[in-house]
Amino acid sequence: MDTQSTSADNGAYPEHPSPEGAPRGTGRLWGVGLGPGDPELVTVKAARLIGSADVVAYHSAQHGRSIARSVAEPYLRGDQIEEHLVYPVTTEGTDHPGGYTAAMAEFYAEAAEQLAAHLEAGRDVVVLAAGDPLFYSSYMHMHQRLAHRFRAEVVPGVTAVSGASAALGRPLAQHDETLTVLSGTLPDEELADRVSSADATVIMKLGRTFPQVRSALERAGKLDEAWYVERATTQRQRVAPLAEVDDERVPYFSLAMVPSPSAQQIATAHPHTAAQAMEARGSVTVVGLGPAGRAWMTPEARDALADAEDLVGYGPYLDRVQLWPGQRRHASGNQVESERAAAALELAAAGARVAVVSSGDPGVFAMAAAVLEVAAEPRFKDVPVEVLPGLTAAQAAAARAGAPLGHDFCVLSLSDRLKPWDVIESRLRATAAADLVLAIYNPASRSRTWQVEAARDLLLEHRPGHTPVVRARDVGGAQEDIQITTLAELDPQAVDMRCLLLVGSSTTQVTERGNGHTVVWTPRRYPASE
Repeated sequence: MDTQSTSADNGAYPEHPSPEGAPRGTGRLWGVGLGPGDPELVTVKAARLIGSADVVAYHSAQHGRSIARSVAEPYLRGDQIEEHLVYPVTTEGTDHPGGYTAAMAEFYAEAAEQLAAHLEAGRDVVVLAAGDPLFYSSYMHMHQRLAHRFRAEVVPGVTAVSGASAALGRPLAQHDETLTVLSGTLPDEELADRVSSADATVIMKLGRTFPQVRSALERAGKLDEAWYVERATTQRQRVAPLAEVDDERVPYFSLAMVPSPSAQQIATAHPHTAAQAMEARGSVTVVGLGPAGRAWMTPEARDALADAEDLVGYGPYLDRVQLWPGQRRHASGNQVESERAAAALELAAAGARVAVVSSGDPGVFAMAAAVLEVAAEPRFKDVPVEVLPGLTAAQAAAARAGAPLGHDFCVLSLSDRLKPWDVIESRLRATAAADLVLAIYNPASRSRTWQVEAARDLLLEHRPGHTPVVRARDVGGAQEDIQITTLAELDPQAVDMRCLLLVGSSTTQVTERGNGHTVVWTPRRYPASE
């Protein structure tokens, strides 16, 4: 296999990767390949090492999302030291006096010393690498700087080339054919020359280089034979004839493939479902944003939003989501959930990757149910729908107040827009009679002004007036306000559409901490009945 690579640092690699003279008691450096994206393609050895390491390191661009970490997440313990190595520059310019090459070399040197400190302290360090650690990977720069000082071992991974070939369903090369792997950063003319003389070709590093790669394939007379594979083996995998791909929708984790002539013959005899792949690439992911800003959002949710082509949601929620180049927003009002869901599913049915956003958790009084209800229609039965959880408003409010949800609790919406008040009333009575802590969503709005008072009076029929109540407003936002009161003293006029109420049970406690802070908590044990 012929390969052509470019690097910001082309220093020589040490001849002996695991020096016998490494200091006794030092940790071991592991470069661990994670494969092309599917966590199930992580090797058994890689999974074991990730779970046992003292320190787990991974790279990312300035946006902070690490694909390597997201792939490795199922194998992390949760209590390990994590070293997040953020590139100072990727495709943007730099004011470093030495330019891009010097800026990256300086970064790699600093990152290596950051890891060396852990190794010298006796900690084993796993550096995560998407694909294979020594194939177009940043790990090689750590290996170059550390392997002659510490014990080091590389754990190979399935490459993106293998993952893409499997996604395409065609062999890359057979018999005595050669496979050429190129970087999309090569000059247009050189790319065209190499492609035209190769049996089979894979071109890595697309993204911003895609227009020149397309041009090179066209000049080489291979454009009609070329395929495009994006995020191979992941749930957002996309396979398409390269000539049909929009220049503005090509992420870095994609590649171009020109299978060998014999592979073309196989494709003729056994047609790969390219059309099916095009249809299947559309999907809807319902994403929970959490109750407030970025800090309350999961890494999984951030990755899904960045990967989406179309963002759909209630306008104020979409305003909380960063818009990346090539993405489109589709904002709508607050009471058109079914129409919003249908619009998202129609975009996905046409081939788009769509993210539908919800505040808090999408499955709690939010868009997940609306999307799945519309998705049950026959016309959308083949559109994939995934729901990603988010931190709920109840969880956030409870944490701010202490631990009022420490025992059994009920979550109930006070809105009678989608269900009659007599149903709400019967459920309030049942919850109060069952002595459950109660989290009340949607307690009031501009048009619903009497429900809080009615609910309070009903609860007072079953619970004493001193029952603790938490009024949480704009949790995580600039206007956050947490008030602790009692059921008898709850002022309905102080409750609006941005509030959530937590009503305690008979066992819920209010205590003053040494710093004067008041906390509300419900014991995990319930008194035994006599």
